[in-house]
Amino acid sequence: MIRLHNLRPRPGSRHRVKRLGSGESSGHGKTSGKGHKGQKARSGGSLRLGFEGGQMPLIRRLPKRGFNNTAFHKTYAVVNLDALNNFKAGTTVNEQLLRESKLIRGNFVGIKILGDGELKHGLTIEADKFSESARAKIEKAGGSATVREARQAPAAAPEKEAEAKTAKPASEKGAAKKKTTAKKKAPAKKKPAKKR
Repeated sequence: MIRLHNLRPRPGSRHRVKRLGSGESSGHGKTSGKGHKGQKARSGGSLRLGFEGGQMPLIRRLPKRGFNNTAFHKTYAVVNLDALNNFKAGTTVNEQLLRESKLIRGNFVGIKILGDGELKHGLTIEADKFSESARAKIEKAGGSATVREARQAPAAAPEKEAEAKTAKPASEKGAAKKKTTAKKKAPAKKKPAKKR
């Protein structure tokens, strides 16, 4: 019967530690399995993965082909519900408040609220995306989940818009200039010579 005083590891699960540098009779004396000299024989000396001694590595020699969608990847700042319990009941939680409280930082396309944890009181949360569980928990706690409007480019000033409407297109201006120059360049008609 196994008791605390007679517990033993399974046979073969534990191995004798390799004793390095304990004389030549140990089998790992002298160079201790590191060979003779060189970078890999020194303490702290190591080569990074894929290093080929300065030769152009294989990963750089191979051609890179095909389309990669990472350039178009949209990054969202993720906030879980349990992180919002620090705000008082009835607070409107928006991007500015989240940045001030250090819950989000850096550059991102939008904010997404996830349903990890429980919301203890009602909050008005403004974000770009909500998971289904997060929306259900927010409404259950007596709060509201508001989807922010897409960010639009700033509208042009009304004075500039009026100028743009009154201004003639470049094609019309060019046509008017051509007409005026054509009138000026028309040769004058010669008067018939008077008979004496």
